[in-house]
Amino acid sequence: MKSPLSLVLLVALACAPRLSAAEPLVLNVWPGTPPGDTKSLAPEADQTKDTDKLIAGRRIIKLGNVSTPQLAVYRPAKEKDTGTAVIICPGGGFNILAYDLEGTEVAAWLNSIGVTGIVLKNRVPARDPQQRWLAPVQDAQRAMSLVRSRAREWGLDPQRIGILGFSAGGITAAYTALFGAQRHYAALDAADTIPCRPDFSLLIYSGGFVERGQTSLTLPPGLTLTKDAPPLFFVHAFDDGVPVQNALLLAAEVKKAGGSAAVHIYDTGGHGYGLRYVTDQPVTTWPKRAEEWLARRGLLGSKR
Repeated sequence: MKSPLSLVLLVALACAPRLSAAEPLVLNVWPGTPPGDTKSLAPEADQTKDTDKLIAGRRIIKLGNVSTPQLAVYRPAKEKDTGTAVIICPGGGFNILAYDLEGTEVAAWLNSIGVTGIVLKNRVPARDPQQRWLAPVQDAQRAMSLVRSRAREWGLDPQRIGILGFSAGGITAAYTALFGAQRHYAALDAADTIPCRPDFSLLIYSGGFVERGQTSLTLPPGLTLTKDAPPLFFVHAFDDGVPVQNALLLAAEVKKAGGSAAVHIYDTGGHGYGLRYVTDQPVTTWPKRAEEWLARRGLLGSKR
């Protein structure tokens, strides 16, 4: 019998856009029960309903009840492989994961530009109502160390491993990048001796720093912005229900601290478009801007 993730991957590949990724390597993030997990959930499943809103005319996978975090590693064609890799954090309000829209489809795009795309299936729904980001960040930090530990085996450059997140997944990606070496779980094995800080981060309609109705930046406990923050790439729209100040103010503070930030703000586009192109919404051309940014940073050149 196929695992729940295998079934979801088959659906994702069947529903993917013209870009298609090869069959991935799948591995568990944790050697046993993830840190802090004590309750049992219903079986992992796609919770999409027939009445749910379509994105660019197509359904999406809403993966719920994730108890076993996993990585799905999609490799580019050998002749394109740059040695760069990106861990992808799908959004979903810390309730579900938009697994294809903000996961497997993103891996296919990354493969097309020579980058290994690694979809993180982190735990949902949120475990701690006061720190909804905690379990996903633990999963992402462990994932970053795991990928670096396999870099030589997979032909990756351990200094060219980034993270990309959407919405709640953008919060996961941002916190993973900005917490740096501050790991949010006790080390388990040799993999956890390897740095968990991403080398760069792309934050697509991310929240996590400005509450609705507020105009000031709020950092989570223990997070301090420094010049050592990984380079950040932002995409947001002014009509997004998640305040655009999440991108504007965070980028400004990162720059003030001496870090690097590229910001792309659009007049319209709303929220939750992934990288599905919509003719009259320039915000959906953001993958081209991201490709240009990656190239400028030397991340799309040949393997070192």
